[in-house]
Amino acid sequence: MGAETSAGSPVRGRGRLVAAGMVAAGIVVMVVALLAAGGAPKPLPAGLLGAGMPLSWSVPILRFVADAAAIATGGALLAVVLFLPATDGKLGTKALRACQDAALAAGIWAVASIGGLVTTAAVILGIPLSHLAEHASPAGQLSQVRALAVAVVLTAILAVVLSGCRTVRGARWAVLLTAAALTGPLLTGHGAIERTSVWSVLATTSLVVHVFAATAWIGGLAGVLRYARSREAVELFSGLALVCAVTMGITGLVTAEIHLGGREDGWGLITQWVTSGYGALVFAKAVAFAILVLVGWWHRRTTLPDLATGDPATFRRLAVVELLIMAGTVGLAVALSRTP
Repeated sequence: MGAETSAGSPVRGRGRLVAAGMVAAGIVVMVVALLAAGGAPKPLPAGLLGAGMPLSWSVPILRFVADAAAIATGGALLAVVLFLPATDGKLGTKALRACQDAALAAGIWAVASIGGLVTTAAVILGIPLSHLAEHASPAGQLSQVRALAVAVVLTAILAVVLSGCRTVRGARWAVLLTAAALTGPLLTGHGAIERTSVWSVLATTSLVVHVFAATAWIGGLAGVLRYARSREAVELFSGLALVCAVTMGITGLVTAEIHLGGREDGWGLITQWVTSGYGALVFAKAVAFAILVLVGWWHRRTTLPDLATGDPATFRRLAVVELLIMAGTVGLAVALSRTP
């Protein structure tokens, strides 16, 4: 047991280092994107009372942490359900460890959602955090706050379910809970402003599918890298990643076209891409997506054959690079959701 623990410690240490690098990369990209595209919080004129810059900046940062934790939760669960073997429906040692990691990630997701709920309410109402209790009633009427409250409840339940999960059936129920917790906050973003609009419904639906595909792609790669680097698991993930990439490409184009106004004017989409901060971020995200597709193609061309010969080092190195790019893409997505 001692040898196993000592052997596993460097692996866990590398995993924590990669996770920390992803969080740092994502937050840096998010902050730069918000500043460049005009979505960053603006200081109030002197003498006006408001939420304050630190609180305003905490909203996108907490959103990124919640998104990263959601991806980690989904990735660990995908590993349990798809990549790790079970005996008579009961989870093995690696799958149990993945469930515990998912429970921890879900707990972080819940805490970040609580923070996001409180800070979002204060920023929207334009009041310091110390005055929020006095405005609890109007805060409760905000659609964003209600959606985050539902996410808090679902993620807290998810963390409890995962902490006691011992079977494949329990893991599948956890996947459904994860999907429900992901969906709620998406219904109050750009695409949900005009619920009577057909375009709004299409944009919201496209966004939900886009986020599901991104969670499966990014989380799935992290899950394979951490729990199941066998050739069979990597080949299975490779097929899943291809489906996710195609789905993300289509839904990303649909959502961007709707929000940038291309449905009303044939030249509208091109004009908005060139002249708006939102369009610039869409373009940056498209470039990042193209790079990820290229890396995925390189995986199929080089790392799978190397893995077949028993050499996982190339796969690990390229997967880490891919995860860091993915983290930056998540940072761009958060910035995009907060850019007019």
